[in-house]
Amino acid sequence: MVYDRVIGSHVGIVADDPAVRHFLAAVLGFEGFRVSAYKSGSAFLEAARGLRLDCVLIDVHLPGPSGLELLETIGGARFPAPVIMISSEGDIPTAVAAIKSGAHDFIEKPFDADTLVGRVHTAIRVSRERAAQESRAGDGRCFPGAKALTAREREVLEQIVQGASNKEAGRTLGISPRTVEVHRARIMEKVRARNTADLLRIVLTEGDRA
Repeated sequence: MVYDRVIGSHVGIVADDPAVRHFLAAVLGFEGFRVSAYKSGSAFLEAARGLRLDCVLIDVHLPGPSGLELLETIGGARFPAPVIMISSEGDIPTAVAAIKSGAHDFIEKPFDADTLVGRVHTAIRVSRERAAQESRAGDGRCFPGAKALTAREREVLEQIVQGASNKEAGRTLGISPRTVEVHRARIMEKVRARNTADLLRIVLTEGDRA
């Protein structure tokens, strides 16, 4: 499998299960990433002050502060590096809450090495592209509710406007279709759209008059 190369990027791992932590570190290290692994949120917070990370993987279940609490502590979407949450299949409500709190994406256990590596590569690439775009352009589209959208929600919205399905949008943005669904629901809520057609009307028609 071919990825956009971001070799040498620094990835943080926060997982209390030694087997999970070692698997993640081994796979990413073999792929060429620099890896720093921590068994708790407290250990990560203590070390993170002196680190420049390009991506962080956080397990939902952690001793002490949970993965979600750790995400909130570091600022969610305001954290400089994209955060990917790791959850078991039964943790989906928690993972959805994490997306709402600013996580870039979440990966459900069990996952294979290719899935892991691909999501990390893409998260870093998309994050860098977003930073570059934000430095060149302003807020982009202007319409009622636009200011309430996060940068990631704007990216998902652009995919919706272009007619992309959840799967197509996820592939473009490097996130799962389920994550796209969460963002789509949040966009509809913030823009106060009743359905997709109403959302397009608000963005394309009312935006032209704004």
